[in-house]
Amino acid sequence: MTQPSPYKSTGGLLRIARALGYSLQGLGAAWRHEAAFRQETALAVILIPLGLWLGDTALERLLLAGMLVLVLVVELINSAIEALADAISTDHHPLLGRAKDIGSAAVLLTLLLTGAAWAAVLAPRWWPS
Repeated sequence: MTQPSPYKSTGGLLRIARALGYSLQGLGAAWRHEAAFRQETALAVILIPLGLWLGDTALERLLLAGMLVLVLVVELINSAIEALADAISTDHHPLLGRAKDIGSAAVLLTLLLTGAAWAAVLAPRWWPS
């Protein structure tokens, strides 16, 4: 039988406070070390209010703004994969390279999905069928 990890907390308000602190540290690290995260955040700062303004319904506003938040989430996961891969080795390794490429592909697909969602919501207003 395995022992419980000494690094896992048991719960309570202190766990929630620590988790928030770790999350804020992660956001700060992404901001400091990841140019793509800074660029996507700058874009989100502009486009989220625009999406909230352009959306006619609550669902449209949620879709337009939420897709931008999803881009940031996937970028954070990609950055975590890249940092972990670099911590393992900065030498060329095919599996580490594959992991980085797959993380990058996830960001690309999320960006394409975001563009498609924005087009699906906004295009009918300018090009009615």
